[in-house]
Amino acid sequence: MTIAGLAIMASGLLLLLLTSIPPATQKVKGGIFYGWSLILLASTVMILSIVPFFHSMTAWFVVLERHFGWSRTELALAFSLSRVEGGIMGPLEGIMIDKLGARRMVVIGTTILGVGFLIFGQIRELWHFYAAFLIMSLGGGLGTWLPMMTVLNSWWVRRRATAMSWVLVGYRTGVVALVPLITWAMDDTQFGWRPVAMGIGVVVVFAAFPISRMVRNRPEDYGQLPDGEERTPAPAAGRTSSSASSTEERSWTWQEAIRTKNFWLMSVGHACCTTIVVTIMVHLGPMLVDRGFSLQTVGMVISIYTAIGIGSTLVGGHIGDRIPIRQAIFGFSILQSLGVVVLLATHTMPMVLLFALLMGLGEGRGSLTTAIRGVYFGRRSFASIMGMSMVPMNVLLLIAPLFAGYMFDMTQSYVIPFAAVAIVSSSGASLFLFLGDPNKQSARLAASPAAAD
Repeated sequence: MTIAGLAIMASGLLLLLLTSIPPATQKVKGGIFYGWSLILLASTVMILSIVPFFHSMTAWFVVLERHFGWSRTELALAFSLSRVEGGIMGPLEGIMIDKLGARRMVVIGTTILGVGFLIFGQIRELWHFYAAFLIMSLGGGLGTWLPMMTVLNSWWVRRRATAMSWVLVGYRTGVVALVPLITWAMDDTQFGWRPVAMGIGVVVVFAAFPISRMVRNRPEDYGQLPDGEERTPAPAAGRTSSSASSTEERSWTWQEAIRTKNFWLMSVGHACCTTIVVTIMVHLGPMLVDRGFSLQTVGMVISIYTAIGIGSTLVGGHIGDRIPIRQAIFGFSILQSLGVVVLLATHTMPMVLLFALLMGLGEGRGSLTTAIRGVYFGRRSFASIMGMSMVPMNVLLLIAPLFAGYMFDMTQSYVIPFAAVAIVSSSGASLFLFLGDPNKQSARLAASPAAAD
């Protein structure tokens, strides 16, 4: 079947699914807080989407380089183009999630992602690869991480960082299990990369609708409150409650948020720290293969630092709910910068394992850089605020992998780009230390919106 045929077939399926989605009106039944179910559901969504696309990216690049002979710059350009799409679509994606609800966006996005994988399995030319990558990136942006984090930000307040860290634990467990399996299966001596890509696409497309039916946008819509708290009787007429609920917090609009210094500090800081993750995901495989390690070793290294990251993520969520979250982000981010420095000196397996240890320990910041938006800006416009943050973030995420690929093609070495990424990441981590107290920020806004600028 041709690429056009696949796209038409999957588009028809998407239209059918969208027209069949009824309003979410059913009440949550039972005595267990549904927020726990949403943690498991968010992990499942990310295992099906982010693991085969993002965490397996470096393995995809190795097999494409071998199969087509494309350069590292050409391969990295695909990721950079996806960041251009993310920068343009990020604010719109956030606004759509806040307006339409995460539930509908999950089925839209994951179906598009599955279509992208079906197209990816049929590519013949470089532009086919770019088109497939952009479609997969669009689907991931619309229907995976951002809508599910928005849901969790609505269902959890006091334990926001802990809840998000449990999601990362779940999906990183999927990384540990699936990345070695995917790298093994895409080898030409096994199934090959085309059948693997097609198989992933089929699974994601058919899973999109049933998964979306379990998404619940806000606890108040289903007779519950954030964190599973009980509703308290309204105070008598003429009286006010002596203490506010612990779930109450000042919620900002995205228009208010972008006028604050804190918004830009965390957006640029998050972008700088993430340059390490995306550059490693794109170039770790080619770098280690160049130094004599096998593709299976690449998958093992990714699994090792992800497994370490599971424990680190749990610790990070616990710490982020108990100390200033900005300080926790700084500490974890510095560990990953040190890991990249170690990677530059890596030629033996013990050094590879040391890199994996530091990279995994630094993964403790993963949920914190998302949860911090909820801590500072509340629940109401979380997706829109995250979407606006993607504009400066995607500028750096566009440059970093492309710069690394270009410098390798010019110098046949990753020393310069990886050293630059380590410096940028550590500098970005320090920006979080300049964030003020979120309670004081909200108090200023409550007193006068202009005073919070």
